[in-house]
Amino acid sequence: MKVTEAKTILVTFLMQLGDLILITPFLTALRRAAPNARISLLMDERWRDVMIGNEDVDEILMIDRKGRDNRFMALWRFSRELKTRGFDLTINLNPSERCSFLAAFSGARYKAGPTPVLFRPWFDRVVKLDRSRHAADMYLDILTQMGVSSLSHDGLKIQVLPEHEKEADAFFAGKITDSDKIIGFNIGSASATKRWLPERFAEVADQLASKGYKIVFFGNTAELSMVQAATSIMKEEAIIATSQFSVGALAAALKRLTLLITNDSGPMHIAVSQKTPIVALYGPSKPALYGPYRFWGASVVQSDPLCMGCNDRMKHQCNDMRCMNDLTTEQVLDATYGTLKGPGK
Repeated sequence: MKVTEAKTILVTFLMQLGDLILITPFLTALRRAAPNARISLLMDERWRDVMIGNEDVDEILMIDRKGRDNRFMALWRFSRELKTRGFDLTINLNPSERCSFLAAFSGARYKAGPTPVLFRPWFDRVVKLDRSRHAADMYLDILTQMGVSSLSHDGLKIQVLPEHEKEADAFFAGKITDSDKIIGFNIGSASATKRWLPERFAEVADQLASKGYKIVFFGNTAELSMVQAATSIMKEEAIIATSQFSVGALAAALKRLTLLITNDSGPMHIAVSQKTPIVALYGPSKPALYGPYRFWGASVVQSDPLCMGCNDRMKHQCNDMRCMNDLTTEQVLDATYGTLKGPGK
């Protein structure tokens, strides 16, 4: 089946926050290829704010991947519900067993996408992921393999809603003014091997605060101890916004920054979606594959020389951590000052 022939399309994707943001160019290209189709997206409900208000999606279907739906019978019942929808086309973007199962048994007339061998008999078209491309382009390439010739899109995007702006306003009231220049710090990451040392973040924050910038630390609840480790040794004052925002309000907050200094993480991609300049610190993951996507305001900092320990596959545990530990505060500050001199800064 051609994408342009489908009247109802289901896209299945159950990955993490940053990964979900990276499929937004795919969704835009899909919408432009099939402007009259009804497009539904199956996703993890934790990240609903990423897609609420996205004009490329007509319907969001959500499962609790880590909670109530984290068992076979729940997934089976959900697949039966999908089958009643009568989708013309299902495009699976995530070749995990759970996501592939839901795609395989979605009841669509035509099912396509990457999938493990176990579910291939239920797919009409098995598509191979080209992992030599940036992740966003890798997902777009699925459309190319399905015959879509135009892949025009607007980059990463998250629609910030009025309620998200109000949530950010409420937190910052009395803490910052419209004239403040704000530099944010996101010092956490889902993988410990992607994290720079808290004391070095503190040193960079102190240097920037001494030059008149307001300093704000972001992050989720699990990262609060890291933020406290950094701010407790700072000489200058910092605002701790850790665990204070929903995903949508975080996008609203990051949009207000002059610049964000961040590890490779979901919030990094949120900042890019809001066109907020960033300095991104990279160690085990590869910027060419998972870095800031097509954004002039991004600077990437890596150790010099590069550690090749994760050249074949990124490590989630490492006794060395040289790739992150060898990053210096001078490198990060140089990249920060260089980015701050960019257009409009």
